[in-house]
Parts: sequence; structure tokens; C-alpha cells
Amino acid sequence: MQTRLLRYFIRFLSLLPLPLLRGIGGVAGAIAYRIPNRERENARVNIRMCFPTLTEDERDQLLRATLKENAITLLEMPSVWYGRTESWLKRLDMGTVPEEIRALMSRGKGVVIAMPHLGNFEISAHFFGSIGKATGLYRPPRKEGLESVMLEGRNRPGQNRMVPTDRHGIKALYEALGKGELIVILPDQQPKTARGGGGVFAPFFGVPALTMTLVNRFARKTGAPVYFISFVRTGGKPEYKVIGHLAGDAIADRDAVVAATELNAGVEKLARQYPAQYQWPYRRFRAQPDGSNPYKQAPKPE
Repeated sequence: MQTRLLRYFIRFLSLLPLPLLRGIGGVAGAIAYRIPNRERENARVNIRMCFPTLTEDERDQLLRATLKENAITLLEMPSVWYGRTESWLKRLDMGTVPEEIRALMSRGKGVVIAMPHLGNFEISAHFFGSIGKATGLYRPPRKEGLESVMLEGRNRPGQNRMVPTDRHGIKALYEALGKGELIVILPDQQPKTARGGGGVFAPFFGVPALTMTLVNRFARKTGAPVYFISFVRTGGKPEYKVIGHLAGDAIADRDAVVAATELNAGVEKLARQYPAQYQWPYRRFRAQPDGSNPYKQAPKPE
């Protein structure tokens, strides 16, 4: 019953116009700033750690904007999942990004797309479907019933395929690269552990962060180039801008820490352009080399 109601609610949100959703998101973000909650405190800790040169007022302004933008992203997702690809592509200022990706694909080794949690990353399903076949890696959401809706939306354009974060999914990604296709990975998700080579510590905004080695393994073993990309709101027309850049050669370095440092630098380069649209409520630094957890040490919500 709950799953059915959730699907109805998501479908209802998808029918609302974007200006209204953004207005609701703005109100929701303002409420999230006023009412004590874990997401607000997580974002506060992250912003303080990553922007030490900002004044307290500047960090507070970024926190307010972050909560608003993250709420808007969440509310926009159903519209993206159920929307028509042609309509969403018209909303994008793509710049030279499609040509850059196609040029990389012409090398025949496929392309590893590193897409951080910045802006509305769900738009990628429509974007990549217009370029070629793309296989994406995902973690099933905790909310029961949300996974099927999410997969329907991400697979909707027909060219995209989502695979889980297990050995079968990893194998599918290697196979896609072997065919010269795109694979999509969210590079700023903290791996579960550093054991077994799954992650290493590397700086992110100058702070040690447990960082995945998966992108490095794909780049090193297949020779596929790595391209960073994000879809950010512009506040005007077109409504979104596609920003991206090619990773440096260090992304395929045999030293996992060197490669992870390049990976984080690529994410940081995008996030610094639109810092309020980055997912600061995520506990990116919950694992530290000395075993500490900055979120547990943070003051409890008032």
C-alpha cells in the first residue's frame, strides 16, 4: 500500500510545472534551515570544513542556498523521470560537451563518465540517451518502492541501462567499455571501506576523504578516458547548463592515491562553479584516517 501511494505521489509531482516545484523547493529549503535536522547539520559541517576562508555569514548564506537547491533537485526528479526526452533536451545549454564526448568515443575505448552529485544529475538519462548507449552504476535507494520508479525514469529514453553495485554490475560496465560505449559513475560516493582496495584517502576541498578506486581501475585497465560532467540550474533560459571537462592523465595512475586525488580534483572543479547546488548534506567525510567522525563531533541541532 505504501509503495502504491509513493508511486502516486511521485507521479503527481511529475505533473506540476517546474516554476511551482522550484517555489515549493525554496520554501522547503527555508524550513529545513529553520528546523533542526541532520541534513542541515551535515551540510553545516561540510561547508565549514571545505570553505575555511569564508566568513561565518558567508558560510551561513551558502548553507541556506544549499538546502534550497537540494530541495529543488529532489522535487524536480519526478518531472525528469516521467518527462519526454525531447522536452528536456530543449531545456539544456549543452555548449561543446556533446562534441567533446563523441570525439572521445571515436577512439573506440568507450568513455568513463564521472558525474558528481551536483545540480540535477537525473537529467543525464535524457542527455546520454541522445549521444549513445550508456550503462550506469547505482545503489538501490533505502525507501522501498522507490527503486522501480527510479529505474523506470533512468531507463526511459531506451538507450540507458542501470546496473547495481555488485560484481555483475561491474562486469557489465567493463563489457560496455569494450563495445566503445559510455559508462556512468557517481564519483563522490564514499566506498563502504578501504579494505580490499575499494577506497583510499585523498584530499577533497583540502579535507581527507575516503575515495573510490573504481574509476581508476576502469581507466587503467581499459585505457578509456574519464570525463567529468554535471547538469546545473541557470536561473534563466535555457534552464540548465551542461558543464564538463576531461580528466588529467593522473586518473589512470598506478598509484591509487594519485588517481583518487585527480578524481576528487575533477569533482571539486565542477562543484566550485556552482557550490550551492552540490550535495553538501551528504556525509562525505564520515571516515577519517585517524578514525574520527566530524559529524559525531558536531554540535547537536538546537
